[in-house]
Amino acid sequence: VEASAISPPEFLAHHPLPLERGREGEREREREREMAEEGQVISCHTVEAWEEQLKNANESKKLMVVDFTASWCGPCRFIAPFLAELAKKLPQVIFVKVDVDELKQVASDWAIEAMPTFMFLRDGKIVDQVVGAKRDELQQTVAKHLAAA
Repeated sequence: VEASAISPPEFLAHHPLPLERGREGEREREREREMAEEGQVISCHTVEAWEEQLKNANESKKLMVVDFTASWCGPCRFIAPFLAELAKKLPQVIFVKVDVDELKQVASDWAIEAMPTFMFLRDGKIVDQVVGAKRDELQQTVAKHLAAA
Protein backbone atom coordinates (compact mmCIF):
# COMPACT_ATOMS: atom_id res chain seq x y z
CA VAL A 1 0.00 0.00 0.00
CA GLU A 2 1.43 3.32 -1.06
CA ALA A 3 1.10 6.31 1.29
CA SER A 4 -0.39 9.37 -0.31
CA ALA A 5 2.20 12.06 -0.73
CA ILE A 6 1.28 15.48 0.63
CA SER A 7 3.69 18.27 -0.10
CA PRO A 8 4.68 20.49 2.86
CA PRO A 9 2.87 23.61 1.54
CA GLU A 10 -0.32 21.59 1.08
CA PHE A 11 0.03 20.12 4.58
CA LEU A 12 0.68 23.55 6.11
CA ALA A 13 -2.40 24.97 4.41
CA HIS A 14 -4.49 22.58 6.51
CA HIS A 15 -2.31 22.54 9.65
CA PRO A 16 -1.10 26.03 10.59
CA LEU A 17 2.15 26.36 12.46
CA PRO A 18 2.09 27.48 16.11
CA LEU A 19 3.13 30.94 14.90
CA GLU A 20 -0.27 31.29 13.25
CA ARG A 21 -1.95 30.55 16.58
CA GLY A 22 -0.03 33.47 18.07
CA ARG A 23 -1.60 35.77 15.52
CA GLU A 24 -4.98 34.21 16.28
CA GLY A 25 -4.42 35.02 19.96
CA GLU A 26 -3.74 38.64 19.04
CA ARG A 27 -6.92 38.74 16.96
CA GLU A 28 -8.87 37.19 19.82
CA ARG A 29 -7.59 39.82 22.28
CA GLU A 30 -8.52 42.53 19.78
CA ARG A 31 -12.03 41.07 19.43
CA GLU A 32 -12.35 40.93 23.23
CA ARG A 33 -11.44 44.63 23.49
CA GLU A 34 -13.94 45.52 20.75
CA MET A 35 -16.66 43.49 22.42
CA ALA A 36 -16.03 45.26 25.72
CA GLU A 37 -16.71 48.56 24.01
CA GLU A 38 -20.01 47.24 22.66
CA GLY A 39 -21.36 46.17 26.05
CA GLN A 40 -20.78 42.44 25.72
CA VAL A 41 -19.65 39.75 28.14
CA ILE A 42 -15.90 39.35 27.63
CA SER A 43 -14.61 35.77 27.74
CA CYS A 44 -11.13 35.43 29.22
CA HIS A 45 -9.37 32.37 27.82
CA THR A 46 -5.89 33.10 29.17
CA VAL A 47 -4.47 34.35 32.44
CA GLU A 48 -3.04 37.30 30.48
CA ALA A 49 -6.51 38.24 29.15
CA TRP A 50 -7.90 37.98 32.69
CA GLU A 51 -5.15 40.19 34.12
CA GLU A 52 -5.67 42.71 31.31
CA GLN A 53 -9.39 42.94 32.13
CA LEU A 54 -8.65 43.43 35.83
CA LYS A 55 -6.19 46.19 34.95
CA ASN A 56 -8.71 47.86 32.60
CA ALA A 57 -11.42 47.77 35.27
CA ASN A 58 -9.09 49.26 37.88
CA GLU A 59 -7.92 52.04 35.55
CA SER A 60 -11.44 52.89 34.39
CA LYS A 61 -12.86 52.79 37.95
CA LYS A 62 -15.83 50.87 36.52
CA LEU A 63 -17.76 48.17 38.31
CA MET A 64 -16.65 44.75 37.08
CA VAL A 65 -18.88 41.68 37.26
CA VAL A 66 -17.01 38.39 36.86
CA ASP A 67 -18.99 35.27 35.98
CA PHE A 68 -17.08 32.17 37.08
CA THR A 69 -18.67 29.48 34.94
CA ALA A 70 -18.18 26.01 33.46
CA SER A 71 -19.26 24.56 30.11
CA TRP A 72 -20.86 21.53 31.80
CA CYS A 73 -22.85 23.64 34.29
CA GLY A 74 -26.59 23.79 33.48
CA PRO A 75 -27.38 26.81 35.69
CA CYS A 76 -24.42 28.64 34.07
CA ARG A 77 -25.91 28.07 30.61
CA PHE A 78 -29.32 29.15 31.93
CA ILE A 79 -28.06 32.50 33.26
CA ALA A 80 -25.69 33.33 30.33
CA PRO A 81 -28.32 35.00 28.07
CA PHE A 82 -29.51 37.13 31.01
CA LEU A 83 -25.94 38.24 31.71
CA ALA A 84 -25.50 39.15 28.03
CA GLU A 85 -28.73 41.19 28.26
CA LEU A 86 -27.42 43.04 31.32
CA ALA A 87 -24.13 43.75 29.54
CA LYS A 88 -26.00 45.31 26.60
CA LYS A 89 -28.16 47.45 28.90
CA LEU A 90 -25.26 48.52 31.11
CA PRO A 91 -22.20 49.43 29.02
CA GLN A 92 -20.85 51.33 32.05
CA VAL A 93 -20.23 47.94 33.73
CA ILE A 94 -17.50 45.52 32.62
CA PHE A 95 -18.84 41.97 32.39
CA VAL A 96 -16.27 39.17 32.20
CA LYS A 97 -16.66 35.41 31.96
CA VAL A 98 -14.04 32.95 33.26
CA ASP A 99 -14.37 29.21 32.63
CA VAL A 100 -13.13 27.52 35.82
CA ASP A 101 -11.89 24.47 33.90
CA GLU A 102 -10.00 26.60 31.39
CA LEU A 103 -8.42 28.92 33.99
CA LYS A 104 -8.11 26.62 36.99
CA GLN A 105 -5.49 28.77 38.70
CA VAL A 106 -7.66 31.91 38.50
CA ALA A 107 -10.63 29.98 39.93
CA SER A 108 -8.38 28.65 42.71
CA ASP A 109 -6.90 32.08 43.46
CA TRP A 110 -10.43 33.49 43.83
CA ALA A 111 -11.60 30.49 45.94
CA ILE A 112 -14.45 29.59 43.58
CA GLU A 113 -16.31 26.56 44.89
CA ALA A 114 -19.67 26.72 43.09
CA MET A 115 -20.83 27.75 39.64
CA PRO A 116 -21.99 30.17 38.63
CA THR A 117 -20.34 32.55 41.07
CA PHE A 118 -20.52 36.25 40.27
CA MET A 119 -17.87 38.46 41.85
CA PHE A 120 -18.40 42.22 41.91
CA LEU A 121 -15.18 44.23 41.87
CA ARG A 122 -14.43 47.91 42.16
CA ASP A 123 -10.92 49.36 42.34
CA GLY A 124 -9.50 45.82 42.43
CA LYS A 125 -11.46 44.86 45.55
CA ILE A 126 -14.34 42.41 45.94
CA VAL A 127 -17.40 44.45 46.92
CA ASP A 128 -20.03 41.72 46.62
CA GLN A 129 -20.78 38.24 45.36
CA VAL A 130 -23.77 36.22 44.15
CA VAL A 131 -23.58 32.42 44.08
CA GLY A 132 -26.03 30.61 41.83
CA ALA A 133 -28.13 31.45 38.77
CA LYS A 134 -30.25 34.01 40.64
CA ARG A 135 -31.44 36.54 38.07
CA ASP A 136 -33.17 38.92 40.50
CA GLU A 137 -30.33 38.93 43.01
CA LEU A 138 -27.80 39.45 40.22
CA GLN A 139 -29.74 42.41 38.80
CA GLN A 140 -30.32 43.95 42.25
CA THR A 141 -26.65 43.61 43.19
CA VAL A 142 -25.53 45.31 39.97
CA ALA A 143 -28.06 48.13 40.57
CA LYS A 144 -26.93 48.53 44.20
CA HIS A 145 -23.29 48.97 43.21
CA LEU A 146 -24.07 51.30 40.32
CA ALA A 147 -26.09 53.51 42.67
CA ALA A 148 -23.19 53.54 45.15
CA ALA A 149 -20.74 54.76 42.50
